[in-house]
Amino acid sequence: MRALVVEDDESMAFVERAALEGAGYEVAVCSRGADALAIAASWDPDLIILDHGLPDIDGPAVIRSVRARSRVPIVVVTARSGEEEVVSSLDLGADDYVVKPFKTPELMARVRAVLRRAGEPAGRGRLEFKDLVLDERARRVTKGLDEVPLTRIEFDILRALMRRPGEAVDREDLAGDIWNLPAERIGKSLDVHMSILRRKLGDDPKEPSYIKTVRSVGFRLAAD
Repeated sequence: MRALVVEDDESMAFVERAALEGAGYEVAVCSRGADALAIAASWDPDLIILDHGLPDIDGPAVIRSVRARSRVPIVVVTARSGEEEVVSSLDLGADDYVVKPFKTPELMARVRAVLRRAGEPAGRGRLEFKDLVLDERARRVTKGLDEVPLTRIEFDILRALMRRPGEAVDREDLAGDIWNLPAERIGKSLDVHMSILRRKLGDDPKEPSYIKTVRSVGFRLAAD
């Protein structure tokens, strides 16, 4: 498999390249967003590891350009732990993110998870809750007559809840199903993705119509 590393910090690029090559990937490395777009178009990578802050075109602009023509999995690596920066990348179509500094096994676990989701076979069919319809085969969600554009992780979170109507799905189950990691290893990732998912559904976490937080447990569909 081919992996494109876009990172302007040489030491970080070396670490990421070594980890990917150690896992058997063919790796290309560049330090500028413009070069990343050119390589992505000509080389057709199976995965992109993308630094959020680049010297020419920033990470979100690269994501926007790549997503205009490709669904290649993108993992954003960022030194910015603020929710706004992370959310902007996920909203534009990044599949997941890791915050610097990180341990190599964490990065590779995220890589395996996004590639597993990208390669999953079509699901079982159609799930419904209130005015939401989730089409597992097309990986498409509609609310009423409108399509709700979700990333792979957002789709998988919603599907996990809709497959277990009436049940409280605990954080460990969600972390294991989606990231293949224990909840303590994913930090705030679940909460960030859940916040974006709720916003896209037009849900108010204080008075939820779709997803309710179950204290000390996880989440469930808000049937009441």
